[in-house]
Amino acid sequence: MRVVLAALVLLAGSGAALAQDAAAGEVVFRQCRACHQVGPTARNLVGPVLNGLFGRKAGTVEGYSYSAANKNSGLVWDEAVFRDYIRDPRGTIPGTKMIYAGLKDEQRIRDLIAFLKQFDGTGGPAAK
Repeated sequence: MRVVLAALVLLAGSGAALAQDAAAGEVVFRQCRACHQVGPTARNLVGPVLNGLFGRKAGTVEGYSYSAANKNSGLVWDEAVFRDYIRDPRGTIPGTKMIYAGLKDEQRIRDLIAFLKQFDGTGGPAAK
């Protein structure tokens, strides 16, 4: 009986670890801020604005000069595509201008996704 109870506690705990945490994602985003911005006053820097990222076609932020590889990738940003890209940008889009080596920690990726999903295309709060 104790073994079963311990297993249930472990399973319940592992489910919590899979949750997305936007506040933790904001902390992860700090390493992205050197190149990217979000929010109502965001502007393109070394990288494009990330407002309204999910559902957007890659290479389409107005005013940002993308690599041909990114513009012609045919990707539409969703959680799965972003997860692959942020793990290995150059492996996902060979020829991308993004020089980031990649984020490998799955929980930090989930949290970053939760943070980015808060912003609509204008940088305001995204509809739930």
